[in-house]
Amino acid sequence: MAEVIRMPRMSDTMEEGNIVGWLKEEGEEIEAGDTIAEVETDKATMELDSFFDGVLLHIAIKEGPVPIDGVIAVVGEKGEDWKAAIEAAEGSNGAAQAEAPATAESPAETTVASPAPAPAAPADDKRLKASPLAKSMAKEAGIDIHTIQGSGDQGRIVKKDVEAVIANPPAAPAPAAPQAAPAAPKSDKPAPPAVVPFSFGGGEANYEDKPVSQMRKVIARRLGESKFTAPHFYLTIDINMDKAVQLRKRLKEVSPAKVSFNDLVIKAAAAALREHPAVNSSWLGDSIRTNHDVHIGVAVAVPDGLLVPVVRYANMKTLSQINSEVRHLAGKAKDKRLQPDEMQGNTFTISNLGMFGIEEFTAIINPPDACILAVGTIVQKPIVKEGQVVVGNMMKVTLSCDHRVVDGATGAQFLQTFQEILEDPIRLLV
Repeated sequence: MAEVIRMPRMSDTMEEGNIVGWLKEEGEEIEAGDTIAEVETDKATMELDSFFDGVLLHIAIKEGPVPIDGVIAVVGEKGEDWKAAIEAAEGSNGAAQAEAPATAESPAETTVASPAPAPAAPADDKRLKASPLAKSMAKEAGIDIHTIQGSGDQGRIVKKDVEAVIANPPAAPAPAAPQAAPAAPKSDKPAPPAVVPFSFGGGEANYEDKPVSQMRKVIARRLGESKFTAPHFYLTIDINMDKAVQLRKRLKEVSPAKVSFNDLVIKAAAAALREHPAVNSSWLGDSIRTNHDVHIGVAVAVPDGLLVPVVRYANMKTLSQINSEVRHLAGKAKDKRLQPDEMQGNTFTISNLGMFGIEEFTAIINPPDACILAVGTIVQKPIVKEGQVVVGNMMKVTLSCDHRVVDGATGAQFLQTFQEILEDPIRLLV
């Protein structure tokens, strides 16, 4: 029996998947476990494996967005009727909808009305309601599916609607006769001068619209929820990085790992979080969770937005281990090959823009964390040291806090400890 392959939920925040490309072709033999397509989720581009053995009979969606549980392909024996498999799958979905009780948003009708097909969606409606089978049949028959009236639920176009059009194709409309324009009323007043708008570039607008990626959609939704739900406040502190600069130079001489300032920041933050567990917490609505393990999310910029791979148990790892792990995860993030479990479970997040020369900024909290640390670049500037004006290597950091979880004094104490560690970083090695 032919088996229908549906779009799986590949991450906890995924609402639809975007098919990037197929690695198998129609008519090709596949086995359970074979990778058949690449799917872009809200977090990464992932491989879609088949759970069935057989022949890839039909690809319903070549590329583009597909909602969770949407039909994307059919696998079965060679020559088997894939259309019947899709029709059966659609029938089971329709039966489930029919058995669902009416809700306040769609109340059940008490009067009986004669059935009538819903009007067809306009040609420019990107959310056309049509079954994959109907789309495939219309494409094979060379019919513009936008011209078909759907008789399914909410005007959805189904198999029988396409079959009806194939059996009785509509006649081409006769060209409309030209109509004479109505005569303008006579007036003694002179006609006003024509208004010609002033514009550059020949009067054509110069812009480019790009579709929003799945990742950007989720970034917009999650950070919007965070910014407008969690009451943010911000704490900024200057840190003298003179000893950290010296330590890094020494580590480069004795260690094969090229430890970065970001690695020092991660390690120092992990140590400070152990001393201030209230900052290593999450808001859960009815409770506040204080995390005993330190899992630090590290923001990584990618072309479509931002990914946050997680360094787990960061307080237990050496600087070399942190360096190796961050490099590995950042590389996977830029290639969009991170797996969902590599981006989940963070208890605190660090966003570092120092490598871009940014001295100071604020960051939006990354749910479910209660805080995020924004790290600026190291700047040489005059400072007073032991009564003398000297050049110091200074770095600004800003802690964004969710006031539902962290109070000002709690955040300030965390920053003080963080500052003390980086200003005497030998503590990171013991």
